[in-house]
Amino acid sequence: MATQNTMHKHSGFSRRMSRLDGLLAEVGRAAQVLDGSVHAGRPNPAGKLPVITEQTTASLTDAEQKHAAGLMRVNHVGEICAQALYRGQALFCGDAPIRKLLLDAASEEVDHLVWCRQRLVELDSRPSLLNPLWYVGSFSLGVVAGRAGTASNLGFMAETESQVEQHLNQHLTDLPVTDERSRAIVKQMRDDEIMHRTTAQNHGARKLNRLTKLAMRAMSKVMTITAYRI
Repeated sequence: MATQNTMHKHSGFSRRMSRLDGLLAEVGRAAQVLDGSVHAGRPNPAGKLPVITEQTTASLTDAEQKHAAGLMRVNHVGEICAQALYRGQALFCGDAPIRKLLLDAASEEVDHLVWCRQRLVELDSRPSLLNPLWYVGSFSLGVVAGRAGTASNLGFMAETESQVEQHLNQHLTDLPVTDERSRAIVKQMRDDEIMHRTTAQNHGARKLNRLTKLAMRAMSKVMTITAYRI
């Protein structure tokens, strides 16, 4: 009996240490995401970035350039949130295949982050100053979702991607027609989000209740309005 108690205590301590190590690793990852030191695994769909940024904005008026920058900043924040959400969900996910699915999606969101940040530089702009706040909030939501069970976990992923998909479709309408570089990035992002949504649904995502969906949309609206300017 004493041996069993000792083994049980040791197992519990190991799990706590493993979770602590995982949390510390996530803090380091968050720092990399927020300071822009992460790297894309795929080429930028807009093509090779030129050194001289004026070449990429010559066809845009000042107003169009400012508007495009605002939209791409919103997209960048959206990817900050998605990255944090999925990593938060994966942290306490006990289903290994689903955890891998979440981390794979987060990895592709890193590509989106890098592409959006590159385009912001080209547009002589910057990411949102509130990105740390968005990251912490989304990561916390992800941790809660991750403890709600596999079906609900995937449901958050599917609903998140569905809402992002709608935003990106609207941005393809709102972006200046001549801003081909931003549009190329947004189109690839949209295609990836559709794939993430269908993957979550195919793996048994549970539809979220109406109240949760409305709360997510309200939070997204606040983020969109704020990120466009700040």
